[in-house]
Amino acid sequence: MQARPDLTGSFGMCASTHWLASASGQAVLERGGNAFDAAVAAAFVLHVVEPHLNGPGGDLVALVAPAGRAPKTLAGQGPAPAAATIEHFGRLGLDLVPGAGALAAAVPGAVDAWLVLLRDHGTWEVPEVLEFAEHYASKGHALLPAEVATIAGAADLFRDHWPSSAALWLPGGRVPGVGEVLRNPAWARTLARLSDAARGPGAVGREARIDAVRRQWRAGFVAAAICESVTTPHRHSSGGDFAGVLCLDDFASWEPGYEEPVRGSFRGHEVLKAGPWSQGPVLLQTLAILDGFTDVELDLGTPGGVHRVLEALKLALADRDVYYGEDADLGELLSPAYAAQRRTLIGERASAEFRPGGASTYRPPLLEGERILDRTTGEPTVRGDTCHLDVVDRWGNVISATPSGGWLQSSPTIPELGFALGTRLQMSWLDAKSPSALRPGKRPRTTLTPSLLVKDGEVVSAFGTPGGDQQDQWQAAYVVRVLAGGLTPQQAIEAPAFHTTSFPGSFWPRWWTPGGAVVEDRMTGIDELEARGHVVTRAGDWTLGRLSSVSRDPATGRLGAAANPRGAQGYAVGR
Repeated sequence: MQARPDLTGSFGMCASTHWLASASGQAVLERGGNAFDAAVAAAFVLHVVEPHLNGPGGDLVALVAPAGRAPKTLAGQGPAPAAATIEHFGRLGLDLVPGAGALAAAVPGAVDAWLVLLRDHGTWEVPEVLEFAEHYASKGHALLPAEVATIAGAADLFRDHWPSSAALWLPGGRVPGVGEVLRNPAWARTLARLSDAARGPGAVGREARIDAVRRQWRAGFVAAAICESVTTPHRHSSGGDFAGVLCLDDFASWEPGYEEPVRGSFRGHEVLKAGPWSQGPVLLQTLAILDGFTDVELDLGTPGGVHRVLEALKLALADRDVYYGEDADLGELLSPAYAAQRRTLIGERASAEFRPGGASTYRPPLLEGERILDRTTGEPTVRGDTCHLDVVDRWGNVISATPSGGWLQSSPTIPELGFALGTRLQMSWLDAKSPSALRPGKRPRTTLTPSLLVKDGEVVSAFGTPGGDQQDQWQAAYVVRVLAGGLTPQQAIEAPAFHTTSFPGSFWPRWWTPGGAVVEDRMTGIDELEARGHVVTRAGDWTLGRLSSVSRDPATGRLGAAANPRGAQGYAVGR
């Protein structure tokens, strides 16, 4: 029996990782806004109610499909600051970018990207879309168990080293309880000041009003407070105290924009992803490999089907770590011939090897005898995760968006603003030979990876999930279950989830388990997976994946939505 129904309707659908965001987005649709207005309102709510998973100081990748127009990637991933060089990190005694602390901050891209989306494709004004988030920031939101656990895990760090974070997240010096209402008055004031910028003199016309708000973010009081805050040395996850390097010139030299999505195919559908500065092409490579197997061979209710997906993912992820980056060429990696060659490497036994294809001899720098070097020192880090939202409206506008970074535990709270900076530079290697090496002015390779599904030239679904390195892995299982297994979106989301850990992780300190497979306990055939050589970790019955999706049938206009029931947090709404 399904835990949640597949929603259907004809007016509009919102699905996200938190019910308050989904409800806020639906409220925008009910008041005449389109999918892009709804997505922006929902996203700012996510900043407030899932602060351990995303924040204004983070980043964003979205796939935007206006009705009747070609889909585009909205690239809200900011680049490395000009002073963020491999040499600078080396002088500080670092051989990895820390997982926490402002030294790992890229230019914050999420807020500016949402405003660009609102300007170019929305219909509402800034104060209208910010109203929902300002309400929850000022009135407070009830803390969920995962949020409390994150605060508890970082409490000593806050007390000992990050007093501004302690002041916000440890009321009265204590860890708040589950269900306790927590307010963020500084962020509420920041949102109010941004709204005021849209009402200021000289902002004539909707586009000019939105750009006036953007100027306050990029060159006004927000950018000034951010750049001033990073100059104070503070504890990083490496155990050292460092200052950040982000400055006003970094803000001024970058702004979000649109790019062509990368396209792959599976079972007669096109799958659209962001480029190789994200991990999105991993899903395309994986599906290209799997498209050569029969539906019976890909039955994910059997150990054999799960095994084949795990092995295909290992091959695609190995290519990611050897080839992907800002300037990567995907031509060969996405070719049918390459997929066919890679498919021959999938046997009946699990591989524990790191097996990239092609001609490159590069290997990530922490591999030693195909195992990661021991990294057990330094300040403990509570790693964050990500959010996701999907919206479709009655006019056929569709968006899939994955905001992340700027977690409450990623760096010290900026008191004047009420949020922390992200740490996306930890995706970059301090190895000049790596295609994803740290380079000033270049985007770090992000794990954020929303998806669109296209049939006969029409967008039929938008979907995605949080999960870092697991995002495209859980999405691969979802696509296989829907397109090869005949499951509905909600059935596919609720089915037992799994992923591999047989590659160096993207996050500090980059652990990996050769041959590793993490599965939900309710999956059938776990013993057979172990017999095939998979190093299995049982994660519990309902613990993996936070997928959501919306859909649209171009022939009838019927809309659908589905969301993850795990944790009783994500919800789909619509009618």
